[in-house]
Amino acid sequence: MRFIKNFLLWFAIILTGIIILMYIFEVNYLLRAVRTIYFRGETTAFLDDYKEFPNRTIAKGTVQPWAIHKDYNKVKATQRLEEAHEKLETVAYLIIKNDSIWHESYYDGYDKDSKSNSFSMAKSVVSAALFKAIEEGKIKSLNQKVGDYFPEFSEGLAAEMTVGDLSSMASGLSWDEKYYSPFSIVTRAYFDDHLDKVILGLKVVDEPGKEFKYLSGATELLAMVITKATGQTLSDYVSDKFWKPMGMENDALWQVDNLDGIEKAYCCIGSNARDFSRFGKLFQHHGNWDDRELLNAASIQKMINPRFVDTPYYGYGWWINNYMGKKMFYMRGHLGQFVIVIPDDKIIITRLGHLKGLQTSEDVHSNDFYVYVDEAYKMMGLMQPSEGEGNSKALK
Repeated sequence: MRFIKNFLLWFAIILTGIIILMYIFEVNYLLRAVRTIYFRGETTAFLDDYKEFPNRTIAKGTVQPWAIHKDYNKVKATQRLEEAHEKLETVAYLIIKNDSIWHESYYDGYDKDSKSNSFSMAKSVVSAALFKAIEEGKIKSLNQKVGDYFPEFSEGLAAEMTVGDLSSMASGLSWDEKYYSPFSIVTRAYFDDHLDKVILGLKVVDEPGKEFKYLSGATELLAMVITKATGQTLSDYVSDKFWKPMGMENDALWQVDNLDGIEKAYCCIGSNARDFSRFGKLFQHHGNWDDRELLNAASIQKMINPRFVDTPYYGYGWWINNYMGKKMFYMRGHLGQFVIVIPDDKIIITRLGHLKGLQTSEDVHSNDFYVYVDEAYKMMGLMQPSEGEGNSKALK
C-alpha cells in the first residue's frame, strides 16, 4: 500500500514538473493537443473536432433552399466511386448540375445538415473576403502592404509583403507546413490560445511576391488584416457579405483560439456539404447570386487564375486543374474536402470525408480528385469509361 502511495506521489510530482517545463519552454499548447486529439486516438485534426474548441457563429439569413433536379438520385454511384467512398471514409458527396442537386449521398451517420470541418477550404473563403474588402475600399488593393496594419512586418523583406502575396501563397514567411508533427508551427497554431502572438512572431525569410509556397500562416495573417481593415470579426464579415445573401441553410461555426480571440482562418469552418457548395455556385456565376453581385467578375477571374507561370495550379485562395480539356477550379481541405467547379458543364462536385487520396510530388492534385470527377461524369453519361487520364490513377 505504501509503495502505491509513493508511486502516485512521485508520478504526480513528475507530471507537475513536466507541465511546468512545458509552460517554461512555451509548448503548453500540447496540453490541449493531447486532451482534444491524441487521447482520442487521432494523429491530426479530425472532422468533428469543432466540438472540442470554442467557436464563433457565422450567422445565416433568410434561407434559400437548393433546387432539386428532376432526376435527383435516379442514378446510383458507380462501383469505383462507392469503393472510394468506403476506402477514404466519405461522409458527403454531391453533384450539382445547372444549379440543382442532381445526386447526393451521405455516410457514417452524416446528413445534409451535419457539420464537419472545412479545413483549408476556408482559405478560399478568406480570399473571397479579401477581394470583397478591396471592392468596398476597406483595403486599397492587392498591393497594400501588410505592414500598414501590423508594424511587426514593416522592416526588411517583410516591408515588401502585400495582402496579395498572402492570398496567393507568396508571402516568404517562416512557416513549416507539417500536419502530423506535434512540435510543428502548424500544430502550435491549431492549439495555441493566443494565435495572434504566434502569427505576429513569424519572420519573412524569403522575398515576398516571387514564388508560390503553400503556408497556412499566410492565410491567418491575411484574416487578421481583414479583421482590422473591416472593423468586424471575420465570422461577422463573412456572414454579412456571403453567408446571409447566399441563403445558407444553416449557421456555421468558425473555430477560434479563445472565446474572445480570432478565427483559425486557414481552416476550421464547421458547415455542411450543401452550404459549402454555394461558394462553388457563386464562383461559377462570376460572383453573381440571383442577380445580385456579391463579388465582381474581375475579382473572381483573379482568384481562379494562376499568379505565377511556374505554378499554374493555384490562384488566389483557389486550386486550379485543367483536366479532360476543361478548366476546373476548386476549394480543398486537409482530409479530402473538395468543392470542384467545372464551368464548361455547369457542374459542381462536393466531397467531404475523413481521409484524402494519394498526393505525389509529380501531381499536386491528389488522385481522389480524379475519381470524384471521373465517376460523376460517368454517372451523368458525359464520359465513357476509357476517357480521362485520371481513370488510370489507383487510390492508395
